[in-house]
Amino acid sequence: MVASPRPGSPFGRPSSSASRTKVEEDLHEYAGIDYDKVTIKRNPSVAVLYEEALTYEEGTVISSAGALCAYSGKKTGRSPKDKRIVREETSDKDIWWGPVNTPLDEKVFLINRERAIDYLNTRPRLYVFDGFAGWDPKYRKKVRVVASRAYHLLFMRNMLIRPTEEELENFGTPDFTIFNAGEFPANRYTTGMTSTTSVSINFKRNEMVILGTQYAGEMKKGIFSVMHYLMPKAGVLSLHSSANEGPDGDVSLFFGLSGTGKTTLSADPKRALIGDDEHCWSDSGVFNIEGGCYAKCIDLSGEKEPDIFNAIKFGSVLENVVLDEESRVVDYSDDFLTENTRASYPIYHIPNAKIPCIGGHPKNIILLTCDAFGVLPPVSKLTPEQAMYHFISGYTTKVPGTEDGIVEPQATFSACFGAPFLVLHPQRYATMLAEKMSQHKANAWLINTGWIGGKAGVAKRCPLKYTRAILDAIHSGELSQAEFENYDVFNLKVPKKVSNVPDEMLDPRKVWMGTPEEFTTSLNSVATMFTENFKTFAEGATAETIAAGPQL
Repeated sequence: MVASPRPGSPFGRPSSSASRTKVEEDLHEYAGIDYDKVTIKRNPSVAVLYEEALTYEEGTVISSAGALCAYSGKKTGRSPKDKRIVREETSDKDIWWGPVNTPLDEKVFLINRERAIDYLNTRPRLYVFDGFAGWDPKYRKKVRVVASRAYHLLFMRNMLIRPTEEELENFGTPDFTIFNAGEFPANRYTTGMTSTTSVSINFKRNEMVILGTQYAGEMKKGIFSVMHYLMPKAGVLSLHSSANEGPDGDVSLFFGLSGTGKTTLSADPKRALIGDDEHCWSDSGVFNIEGGCYAKCIDLSGEKEPDIFNAIKFGSVLENVVLDEESRVVDYSDDFLTENTRASYPIYHIPNAKIPCIGGHPKNIILLTCDAFGVLPPVSKLTPEQAMYHFISGYTTKVPGTEDGIVEPQATFSACFGAPFLVLHPQRYATMLAEKMSQHKANAWLINTGWIGGKAGVAKRCPLKYTRAILDAIHSGELSQAEFENYDVFNLKVPKKVSNVPDEMLDPRKVWMGTPEEFTTSLNSVATMFTENFKTFAEGATAETIAAGPQL
């Protein structure tokens, strides 16, 4: 076999026009990419992407564990205020327009698209990755990523499902294409632009264009938004959740916002991981949308989260981390560049991952919340209507120390536990969830991983060992057979006993550290926050869902 030249050598220039690949021809035809000026590398190997990133991308290094450490520049997180969806006749009536989905004129999208492609045409080399979103062959979507940074391609190689050689050969026309020109800014004077960053999705053209942000998470969440639009139209429920499977094939879905324990609790040595973040529930069961995981790294340690810590090796991408200049050992506690340090790795780096990432119909739906006011029980069983209500609400709290300026616990609500990625009205997803739960007789549970007995700063957070014991009791079937009592105001069914959990812990009133009056005031205050928040959804919600909320 002839050794290939080093990246950047003169032999790496485009070959003669007689041997154009289908990908080069396609990109030239529908995007105007000039293959005579640009070298196009399709689905390069991990080793080649490492070489390219280390050779051409400033600051990129290899960590002592073998991960590629890349830097996303000024933007170290998503830019939700700069996300747009093109308003056009094929999708206009379906989209939940408002603060989450801001409309963009079709003509403006084309201006940005032209700007992105003009920039990509100035690059000496472009990287293309063709892969799939969705593990179920019946519903999967073919996604093409076109990027100017090797780091971005390695990231999406991890996050999408990697095709076999045969699948790649027969890939055909993609269902959706991302043009990532994030190194180049949007024009602020273009109508509808609010900054030099623009992330826009066009459902009619099946395209996404990125300008002015190199944060790789925009591509991952862009594809999630696309699946949130396409899947429900195909009768499949798309969900911002993690999923795992027990030895008997029983599947659990976990919903929860940042800090509630979704990733930690779904990583269970006794159960196989189907996925950590994005799933779909079809007529045949659940499947992961992604081919990898995107984990937070701040304060990561081998003791606390061994699976994630050990997954960060050759083939993984570390984003915006700080490492020792000599040893290249990463300091996960250092937030000098951002609190939002991240690792992206393929799912097969997790030892107990279930591959293909597909499972049966869920037996348990687990809604996680972190209540810093100390009034929600550690576990309660929900009716289908309550499950819809709490799913649409998506409640948790921010606690002092998590963000600048927060000194008291703050309630935060995110519809369907993932509002920034919803495309249709939340009730659409909630109704589908209730129908599937009813059809497959799934139990729904609300688990509070937050404070018990008082608010944050006064009481202690519910110990992880008790939350794990509650999950064990759910998975063993113990809790579905338990005796319950009613928990007023929220009208929740709270079990009287759970193995390995002190009985008094199950009722927040019994361990409350203040007066009974203070408890009632706090409980009513949280209930009021729920009812106020739900007014936003009242117009599209059913009467049964509204009635399942707290009663003051």
